[in-house]
This record gives sequence, structure tokens and C-alpha cells, in this order.
Amino acid sequence: MRKIFSLLLLGLGLLRAEERPNILFCIADDWGWPHASAYGFDEVIQTPAFDRIAREGALFHHAYVPSPSCTPCRNSIMTGQWHWKLGAGANLNGTIPQSAETYARLLQQNGYHVGSWRKSFGPGQLEGKFLKDHPAGKIYGGGLAHFLESRKDDTPFCFWLGAYDPHRGYTPKLWEEQKMDPSKIKLFPHFPDNQIVREDVADYYFECQRFDSDVAHAINLLEKRGELDNTIIVVTGDHGMPFPRCKANLYDCGTRVPLAIRWGEKIQPGQVFKNFTSLIDLAPTFLEAAEISIPEIMDGKSLLPALTGWGDARLRPYILTGRERHVPSQERPSWAGYPSRSYRDHDFLYIHNYAPDRWPCGSPEWEKTTFAGTWYGDTDNSPTKTNIIRHQNRSAEFQRSYQLCFAKRPAEELYDLKNDPHQLSNIATKQPKITARYRANLIHYLERSGDPRHMASPFDFDSVPYVGFGPKHPDYKRP
Repeated sequence: MRKIFSLLLLGLGLLRAEERPNILFCIADDWGWPHASAYGFDEVIQTPAFDRIAREGALFHHAYVPSPSCTPCRNSIMTGQWHWKLGAGANLNGTIPQSAETYARLLQQNGYHVGSWRKSFGPGQLEGKFLKDHPAGKIYGGGLAHFLESRKDDTPFCFWLGAYDPHRGYTPKLWEEQKMDPSKIKLFPHFPDNQIVREDVADYYFECQRFDSDVAHAINLLEKRGELDNTIIVVTGDHGMPFPRCKANLYDCGTRVPLAIRWGEKIQPGQVFKNFTSLIDLAPTFLEAAEISIPEIMDGKSLLPALTGWGDARLRPYILTGRERHVPSQERPSWAGYPSRSYRDHDFLYIHNYAPDRWPCGSPEWEKTTFAGTWYGDTDNSPTKTNIIRHQNRSAEFQRSYQLCFAKRPAEELYDLKNDPHQLSNIATKQPKITARYRANLIHYLERSGDPRHMASPFDFDSVPYVGFGPKHPDYKRP
């Protein structure tokens, strides 16, 4: 079916066998929806490069990561598979199994010039074949310009433009250089509304905009070289912002990301998509565009049918997300994570927490955690985190924020998205019939996807070594 579609595109003149498209994949680190100005969230965040890609191509309103954690999300993007199928690669600071293959390596094997810059795989440890051939392509320290200079003739290219922005830590008040007004920032309602939080979000906005400037430089370089219109440009993030209840959580503020795609005249400009897509759909999209057979093991669905005229009907009507271990911050001697899965459509978000006895963001008893100092370790240390925790008993506002961000959660969560778009009020026990229906949907699709938590031979995600860095890393210091 995929091969037939590729031939159909050739017949329509949308692809030429002798001119396969270039691919520029731009991914920010910890950049979540809706923090791009194309979404109109507030007047403060300004991302002109992202907006241009959306305006001249397509804007996706419901793009989701498979997992709101760096390593598993990036592994899934590269392999086009659900992270729970990747064994040790489902955890932060894991690896990529040798049985998997990445779209970049497949493109390279089929004549593409492939490379990467800054953060691609990881954090984690590469092994075997991925030590010889990097899963995102050879690293070019000089960025896109260096990469293009090393290309032979007009070989089609695939480049991973990674970023460390807007990952923490932040240099405070750099937002003043861009004349931001923190009082005009629209906060997620699970945050307390005060100047500390507003300035912390402004610091995050500054780094989002700095990433956008990297994208702008790349666009300008391609434009000057006359290669813009034959390049598929994708701009997105690897999960939500590094704030409480966002990154490493299965709510929209953790799993939903900006996504815009441009491909010259090959796709109609100004398209807006409202149905769901997962970032695992990018790998088969790139392979389809390059006329390379898509491995059956890939779970993603090519976005080309939607982008080339079939619209929302060819996107997903629902989305799956999940997480295993982020930071091992449960109490000793456990190396456990906080395993969860979710099923979301336009009406409800259902989350199943497999170990509700554990702390969803890590234990508050930081002296007792596996790595001493992982104080609520699944939430990055920040002024906002400290503000909520230290003042949790000061007022009803702070108590509510603490409960939503750090307190233990029940096994099942259900949110009515029409009446509760920010997913603040769990109605699972109040709506048992709806909860049962969504639970059944989740289990059905997880079983179909080969999730080890729903198979006869489970995989012990908690036993996987946590590689890459240890307890002396600054991320483990208590604020």
C-alpha cells in the first residue's frame, strides 16, 4: 500500500524519481505546545521562523510525543516505533536496541548525505552498530553550513538540527533583552500566579525564541543556496516545558508539542490540521518522500497523504502516549520509574498509572532516593518547582498547585476535555462507564501495538541500568 502511494505521487508529478527531497528536521529540547506564536496562545512568545514554516506549509494542532522524556521520545522519532517496544530505549538514559533501525541510517544506505548537530540521541549510551554509524547521522560541529559544505555534488541530504534550548538551566532575566513583559504571559492554570513563576516562564520563552532563531538561520541558508523549496522542513519539540506537571507527565502540557511542516510547492500552504499525529509518524513520512520502503516494524503512519490533499481524514482519530522511568527518584532500594499509559481523543483523556503507590514525580524524601538528592526528581529543579513545594501550605492556590504537580495519583485518571481542557479535574470515579470504555480502548490498542505491559512476556523496564550520568550530576542537587 505504501509503495502504491509512492507510485501515485510520482504519477501526479508530486515527486520526481531523479530529484528526491532534502530533509531538515529541527527539534528543540523541552519545547511544548502551545508556545509558538502561530498558535495564538499569548502575545509574548514570538517564533517567526516556526510561523513561516506553518504559513508556507502546514500547522498541526494535535501533535504528540510518544513519551514526554528525552531519550524514549527521540528513540521513537528515529525508529518510527512506540517507545515501549524499544526495551532499554523506553527509559531516560537508555540506549537503542540493535534490532531497531533509524530513518537516517536507512536514508544513508539509499544514497542520502546524512548528518546531525547538537542534541539528537540521548541522553544515554550507544552500542554496537550505532557506535559506528550514529542513529541520527554523523555529528557536524559546525552545524548545517559545515554539513552542506561536506556534501558531494547535489546528493539529497537529511540533517537533524538539534538544540539544547529551552532545556534548563536558564540564565535569569535574559528575556529583558527581548523586552518581554512577564505580566502578559498566559500561565497554565496549575501554576500559582506570581512574579517568580512568571519570570521563570519568561526565561523559558527566551530560550524558545533562541531556538527559533536557529531555525531562521537554517531557512536563510537553504534559501541562499536555492534549496529551500526541495527541502522538507519539520520544526517541533521533544516534549513539554521543563516545569511541574509538564515534562515527564502524560497531560497535554507534557506530551503535546508544536509541529509545522513545509515542502515548497509539493504541499499546499496554509494547511491546518486538527486531528492527531504522533512524532513516530515522521520516520515513515521521510522514507515515503524519499521513495524508500518503510519497514513493517515501524508503527508510524506517513503524513504524506494528509499533506498532499487528503487532509485531517488521513490523520489519527486518537493518540497513545506513555512513560516508563524518567529519573530513578523513588525511595531506595528501588530503581523504579512511574509507568503510565494514556489514550486521548477529542472528548476525553484517560491515563492509567500502573504503580499509584509510587510518587509520580519522585519522592519528596530526597535523602532516601536511589540517587541521593533527587528531590521530586522527575521535575527539573527550578524557581517554579521550589516556589510550589516550599509554599504548599501557605494558601489554597499553592495547595492546589502542589496536589496537581507532585502529590500521589490514583490508578485511573479521566478528564472531560470539552469542559476541562487543561485536565485539572479527575472524573474517573464519577463517570465509571466512560472510564471503562476508555480503559478498554487503551488496553486494546496497547495489546495491538505490542506493549510489553500487556503481553504474555513482559519486559522489566525498572531493571534497566541508568547510564550516562550519576548522582554527582547537577540535576541531582536539591534547590
